[in-house]
Amino acid sequence: MNPDRTELGGVLGEALAANLRGRLLHFIVDEHSPAIALFSPEHRAANLEGDWYGEHAGKWLYAAAKAVMRSDDAALVAHLRRVADYLVAVQEPDGYLGTYAPSRRFMVPQPPKPVSWDGAPALRTWDMWTHSYLVVGLVETWRALGEARHLEAAVRIGDLCLRTLRAGIDINSLGNHHGMSATVLLDAAVELHFASGEQRFLELALLVLEQIEANPALRLLGRALEGADASEIATGKAYQLLWNLVGLAKLHRATGNPEYLTAVEKLWHNIRNHHLTLGGGPWGGVAHRSREVFNPANVFSPQGYVETCSILAWLQLNRELLRITGAARYAEEIERTAYNDLLGAAAPDGEDWCYYSFPNGKRVHTTYWRCCKSSGAMALEELPDLAYSGTTGGLRINLLGPGSAKLLMPVAGEVVLTQATNYPFDGAVDIRVEPERATRFAIEIRIPSWARDASAEVDGQPVGAVVAGEWLRIVRVWRPGDRIRLRLPMAPTLHFRSNRNVQESRAPDGSEVKQQVLRFDYVALSRGPLAYATGLIDGFKFEETIRLPELPPPQWLREEGDPATGEGVRIEMALDYRAPLAFVPYYRAGGREDGAWRLTWLSLAPGERAC
Repeated sequence: MNPDRTELGGVLGEALAANLRGRLLHFIVDEHSPAIALFSPEHRAANLEGDWYGEHAGKWLYAAAKAVMRSDDAALVAHLRRVADYLVAVQEPDGYLGTYAPSRRFMVPQPPKPVSWDGAPALRTWDMWTHSYLVVGLVETWRALGEARHLEAAVRIGDLCLRTLRAGIDINSLGNHHGMSATVLLDAAVELHFASGEQRFLELALLVLEQIEANPALRLLGRALEGADASEIATGKAYQLLWNLVGLAKLHRATGNPEYLTAVEKLWHNIRNHHLTLGGGPWGGVAHRSREVFNPANVFSPQGYVETCSILAWLQLNRELLRITGAARYAEEIERTAYNDLLGAAAPDGEDWCYYSFPNGKRVHTTYWRCCKSSGAMALEELPDLAYSGTTGGLRINLLGPGSAKLLMPVAGEVVLTQATNYPFDGAVDIRVEPERATRFAIEIRIPSWARDASAEVDGQPVGAVVAGEWLRIVRVWRPGDRIRLRLPMAPTLHFRSNRNVQESRAPDGSEVKQQVLRFDYVALSRGPLAYATGLIDGFKFEETIRLPELPPPQWLREEGDPATGEGVRIEMALDYRAPLAFVPYYRAGGREDGAWRLTWLSLAPGERAC
């Protein structure tokens, strides 16, 4: 059961409103918009570039359709219908709807070339990638507008892909990163199966997976089941790997095959434990020629990169796992990423985005054509549908923050849940329950893992068994006007990381020899769900080594401001040898402007505590 209508307030609501009036209403408006003009027959006939820019069309369709369903904005509805209808009109009889000249299309074998560092085995092509985004965008447009021609266009793409692979073209040869940029078709194929009900698209997805497993450099399912680190699969490219996992999770939903879910969850735990920033974004790029790949699990640097595209895919992976398992940890990761690295990549105008974000580094807004601007817009539009959901016998609040949702229940009728709170800055959350008629059902609320000693009341009566990191399940007869009151203690929390550079070798007798060559230790701050950061230290230094006081942290981590108002508290780190360092939530540290600096991790002096 999905909410009939969700409205998010607070900082997420502000970001969604900006996304609508900025990116979605202006980047694409009709067939003359540059990102759609790429699909004109004239441009298509002469395009030999091998570019990826066609992805913007499918991404915009998807995000705009989501925004239409939550807002009913008349101008956006008109833009969405016009653009989708134009794409349908220029689709070729065989189903092709890309941007490439006939000789470069995915149906045509390409001359082989030596495999490069990015695992591209042929003339570089993003044709299958673009078509995968067109499928998911057209399907979402069909859901928003209810017009069959948009789904039919997606079906024609799916049929073309199925004919091509059955004819003997290996999907691994159609994309770089050892095929991962083409095997994302796995997600689109299963989505087509769900939307159309056609068994042949499930067969397409299984054929894609079969070819993935036959590729020794990729072998996603097998390597995941063996416990491989994310960096060891193909090139370890975060965005592509995560999108492939989204498809594998959906394939589990479609088939019930437990191996698929086991593989996805193994890699989820690996990424969660070793490959996320403090703000929840997938990161890598340390001393690597590609900024967008996962590093080995033991590599850490505060100057690593988070690609906004990988934030989108990580949110979608957690969306799928939350839907399949109902486990609170997946909702928590959605919330952590949304309030930190996603907001931290977005500008307040709803148009500018960072391509790369750094725990320690400068905020750089990217250019017109870059992929991450469309990915960020998509990621924001995922959030309203994820905030609330139905369960067997009840309702669930997945994301905390101001806002409301209307959900229909067979017995209670329409139920409105409203959160009154200044979360994520304050841990006081008051929830009003308004069922159409008094009915017994369950409400489940996610208690964050950091919320030790959390408490809850219903109409003034304490609720027991409030466990951090789990669902608080309250079953009772709910009546209009009932109130749930949560109190989630928020205190500054220290986080420690080490980068241990270990040299490994073998002695003459064959025994393993490990020698630690270099080690750097770091400390960072969070409060509640928010990662904190400071700007340039003393106004000009982008690096600082500190000594921590030998006192309990509450004596030297001072909160300034009222968490119930404005944008929450500032944390001052009062060190005994220098002026205090002021920390604010990461997403706005240094100012949300191009060129602003933010520093999450500070290096520790030798001998300081680290873990």
